[in-house]
Formats: sequence, C-alpha cells, structure tokens
Amino acid sequence: MIIFFILFAVFILFYINKLTNTLCLVREIPEDRQTKVFRTINVLITILLISSYIENLYT
Repeated sequence: MIIFFILFAVFILFYINKLTNTLCLVREIPEDRQTKVFRTINVLITILLISSYIENLYT
C-alpha cells in the first residue's frame, strides 16, 4: 500500500505543480512571487497527503 500511495502522491504533486504553473501564467503573477505561490501550494498539498496517509493507515 505504501508504494501505491507514494506513486499517487508524486503524481498529485506533479499535476498540482502543472496547474499552479498554468495559474501563474494566466494570472500573470510576477516571477518573484511565483516561488512563494509554488512553495505555499506544495507545502499545503504535502500536509494534505501526509494526513490522508495517516488517516488511511489507522482506519
């Protein structure tokens, strides 16, 4: 199960980064703010993935 979840998490992070890049291009977010946007979104998605893994582990 852990291998499946790791592959799923990598896919989700890659796809979210792709969507974030599209958001930055459409909204014309300046380059200096884009790193902050990417970092914030990646941290939040990582927290979400970890919490969902822990929830699945104990249920």
